[in-house]
Amino acid sequence: MRALKANLISAMKDKSQLVQYRNSVLNKYQIYNSLFLNLPFDAVYKTGVLLPLLTHACVQGYQEQQSPYAIISGFFAKQESLDTEEKQISALFKFIQYIERQIVLFDSIEEAGYEINHDLNGKGSVPYLANQAEHLNQTAALRQVLQSYRVRVVLTAHPTQFYPGPVLGIMTDLSEAIKTNDLVMIEQLLQQLGKTPLFSKSKPTPFDEAVSLIWYLENVFYNTVKHTLRRIQSQVFADQAMPDNTFIELGFWPGGDRDGNPFVDSATTIKVADRLHRSILKCYYRDVRALKKRLTFEGVDEMIERLEQQLYQAAYMTHEKNQLSQKRLLEALTEIHQEVKNKHHSLFIDLVQDLINQVKCFGLYFATLDIRQDSRVHHQVMIEMATETAMLDVHYADLTAAQQMAALNHIKGPVEASDLSSTLAQDTLNSVLAIEKIQKTNGEFGANRYIISNCQSALNVMEVLAFFQLAGWSAPTVTVDIVPLFETIDDLMAAPEIMASLYQNPKYQQHLSLRKQQQTIMLGFSDGTKDGGYLAANWSILTAKEKLTAVSRKHGVAVVFFDGRGGPPARGGGETHKFYASQSPDIANHATQLTVQGQTISSNFGNTQSAQYNLEQLLSAGLSSAIFPQGKGWDDDSKQLLGRLSELSLEKYSGFKQHPKFIPYLEKISTLKYYGMTNIGSRPSKRSAGKGLVFEDLRAIPFVGAWSQLKQNVLGYYGVGTACETLSQDGLQQPLQTLYQQSGYFKALIDNSMMSICKSFMPLTAYLQQDPEFGGFWDNINDEFKLANKHLKSIAEVDTLLLDQPLRKESIRVRESIVLPLLTIQQYCLQKMGQLARQEQPDKALMATYEKLVTRSLYGNINAARNAV
Repeated sequence: MRALKANLISAMKDKSQLVQYRNSVLNKYQIYNSLFLNLPFDAVYKTGVLLPLLTHACVQGYQEQQSPYAIISGFFAKQESLDTEEKQISALFKFIQYIERQIVLFDSIEEAGYEINHDLNGKGSVPYLANQAEHLNQTAALRQVLQSYRVRVVLTAHPTQFYPGPVLGIMTDLSEAIKTNDLVMIEQLLQQLGKTPLFSKSKPTPFDEAVSLIWYLENVFYNTVKHTLRRIQSQVFADQAMPDNTFIELGFWPGGDRDGNPFVDSATTIKVADRLHRSILKCYYRDVRALKKRLTFEGVDEMIERLEQQLYQAAYMTHEKNQLSQKRLLEALTEIHQEVKNKHHSLFIDLVQDLINQVKCFGLYFATLDIRQDSRVHHQVMIEMATETAMLDVHYADLTAAQQMAALNHIKGPVEASDLSSTLAQDTLNSVLAIEKIQKTNGEFGANRYIISNCQSALNVMEVLAFFQLAGWSAPTVTVDIVPLFETIDDLMAAPEIMASLYQNPKYQQHLSLRKQQQTIMLGFSDGTKDGGYLAANWSILTAKEKLTAVSRKHGVAVVFFDGRGGPPARGGGETHKFYASQSPDIANHATQLTVQGQTISSNFGNTQSAQYNLEQLLSAGLSSAIFPQGKGWDDDSKQLLGRLSELSLEKYSGFKQHPKFIPYLEKISTLKYYGMTNIGSRPSKRSAGKGLVFEDLRAIPFVGAWSQLKQNVLGYYGVGTACETLSQDGLQQPLQTLYQQSGYFKALIDNSMMSICKSFMPLTAYLQQDPEFGGFWDNINDEFKLANKHLKSIAEVDTLLLDQPLRKESIRVRESIVLPLLTIQQYCLQKMGQLARQEQPDKALMATYEKLVTRSLYGNINAARNAV
């Protein structure tokens, strides 16, 4: 009844929002989509006429429980002009190309209507937070927390979506033209889009990936941060001076993340850092040129002129040694600020202050370049170093872990990279030296974090610290944070003990004392979910945070949690800010740090409006949790209930993962192997180069993406249904409903699982019920899907999923309708290839063509879902 009453109250508001969304997005899409028919390209008109017929055939076919093969074959049978397989294949390629551009158009229209459909001053914004603090007499507390609180958004290189720069430019211009209903410009841009390749014909290099993401830094984040800082100044601090805090930090992985990517080396790292350095200097240069047009006052004009010349030389004159530092740049701007204030009535002083804020935030590095490598690689390299050099007097490989820890206290260095035989060992040492080189040019924040993925012991951390000593750094001067990344369920459980061991290690204590007693710990949602399923991974990470907070506080260490999140709920994505807003006081809350990647970057940070909205949502969520705590943490009953839910879910998911058809299903039915054939990322789709598919070698992105392409999304709900069913049978349905109403964390958990259900479409693969090999396995998935659907509705006390998120649900509905033919084509091609493979002499050329169709279909499906992987 409580939920029903709340739903009735919000019904009118939701209806109004939907009308607004339909007017600003859906109606415009219908109008501008029709412009595709008039484009002066061969076969576009015919494709545009046939596509609605294909869409209708898909909708009707799935209602009649037809297979994708039957739907596409039936469609071709009715088209007299498509009477040969060659013509049919050509039509399928044209359908894919047409749909890809429809998705770009819909993205652009949604971006154009962002401010209409999102309240930039509403809940979660800086003005809303400031007003809330004032209303509750917490303004002083808010200002105090903002003395040090920061949000760090880290852009990763993971291959999920990388439109080329020209396409990003078209999308930006298209959104602007749509805002003003400039039909002439819209039509011209659609023509340009029709003739512009959406994807590269070759795989990008790590440097190419970096350049793609630097586009967002230059064109979105740079100005967005300026606006957000200005709002913090005016809304929170008013006439008071801003604290010496950046508030927002950016991180960067392309060129620094070498975990599983053999194409990233120290030379790439340095090259990317230099590109970041010059990119931010060019941004400053453009701003100073703009300032020059306003600060034409006597005395000030000469100061601006000098600064302009210095920035030009630093940004563009690559042959000259750069003498500019962040300190010198700030000194020059502060001098200009004082001159304008004292002698020119503070005219345009806000523009000078904006640039000062930018320089404080971005320095000479733009975004901090993180270095990341697998702990197993580090251990292998350490053994090689000990064997090939005189760094130790003992045989390192023969020692126990405890003995190895002790031996690291007696290493002798430095070691020359040229003395090592393997390229991997050489590059590991050179990567450490690269950090030192970057810090000299870009400042310490240019690169000051080394992340250890698959961290399983204190030894893993101490080996990395030893690399700095071996490379020539002396321990007291290591200006780098060593960041362990805990990913699997077992590693998350062991994390508190591992950190306690490190905090008690004298050598590591010395390192921490020089890092202001602050320890960053990264927690991986992607591999955690892959390992233990959705509920178990999220609950394990939450309980790990609580225990890590306790052990860190016990040893006088300020712990900062860095969340490795992807796009979908299965990888820690979805309504992320809601998790941070609901954190209990038992979890350290000094900062909010998280990764964003692929479509999450373009959907949440694709333009200045969406970037400002989402940055402020993250900042406000963490601050709200610190200033307006929702409770005193978990009570015993709630903790026991969620713990039991997690255990039951883990048990169900573990059985699913160990099913004998699990790997064969992914290999034969899904598009898993085709991810490696796309040209959207430089990193291999699996860790091992071996032919056989092993679960442990699966990369989280293609693994989650494969389920998404099947429209099954099992990682977002598998185990949830069974766990809830068991608790319901035990009479615990009501406590789950109460927890949903009272706990922001549990509500976010359930709502994100609902999103996975809403993005699933089981009729697409229902034909597998009749498959002699995989019929039972498909039924297993479908049964859990139905159970989850049933219990999620019951817990939320609703008849329809995502009832309180009407705009999100409507956007999902439209996007799914756009890609329905694309998904059907993909499955048709997979079925067709299955038929060809069963022939005595398969037509290899024809098989390759259908493989190309499957690979090509991946792009549009990924991009349309916005957070599919």
